[in-house]
Amino acid sequence: MLSYRHSFHAGNFADVLKHTVLVHILEHLKKKEKPFCYVDTHAGAGLYALNSEHAEKNQEYQQGIACLWAQDDLPTVLAAYIDVIKSFNPKSHVVRYPGSPLLASHLMRQQDRLFLYELHSTDVDILKATLKKDKRVQIAHEDGFKHCVKVLPPQQRRGLVLIDPSYEIKTDYTQVVDTLVALYKRFATGTYALWYPVVERERIQLLEKKIQASQLQNVQLFELGQTADSHTHGMNASGMIVINAPWTLTAAMEEALPYLAERLGLEGQGNYRIKPLKAE
Repeated sequence: MLSYRHSFHAGNFADVLKHTVLVHILEHLKKKEKPFCYVDTHAGAGLYALNSEHAEKNQEYQQGIACLWAQDDLPTVLAAYIDVIKSFNPKSHVVRYPGSPLLASHLMRQQDRLFLYELHSTDVDILKATLKKDKRVQIAHEDGFKHCVKVLPPQQRRGLVLIDPSYEIKTDYTQVVDTLVALYKRFATGTYALWYPVVERERIQLLEKKIQASQLQNVQLFELGQTADSHTHGMNASGMIVINAPWTLTAAMEEALPYLAERLGLEGQGNYRIKPLKAE
């Protein structure tokens, strides 16, 4: 679990999907003046240099954020996401990629609050250094799975929880659902966004069934693939499962996902899924 570093993968196609959804939800929450909280269970380091040794090793960002940077035909939801990423970069090209805690802190208002959890000792130190002047933020060097439940229900009575572990430990596929159920019991009106990788399709099918068998309501799945499913090593797709999504999200993703599948797919194999996860 502690070997994973997101700096090797920052800005890849999975980040594009995850952060497009994240930006849309945060912007929707801001439509009301009332404050809200944001909880990030696996926050990472916060900001990533795309010219670093880690990012350049596999250059995953080249088939992610870099493919969209100069496009002038972006769907509205993607244009909003790209505008946020551009605020961290020079106009000409992308050299830095903000992770979810930086995106959230950039978009959220003075009255809102952020609770960030990160277990990797190096990444949590970087995160603390990056956000040390932001009084809205609480950062904990703890296991987000175990500790995020404690902050719910939030004082603000409105909020978003992002759950995106590395899934290096296979039990994560079960633990994410257990965590969602525990959070939902404490705060049923909150919005929850669960990211997942598709490495073995069977694990995702079981994940979906476990969610459908739970008490979770109003669940929507959005998935983006670069290639067709295969049994070779590596992630070929990723998805976001959102509970209590903004009513605008599905329509926005119905426009964005076909575009992303075409632009970010490899060798014409780009694909996507949109489906509600209703109780069986």
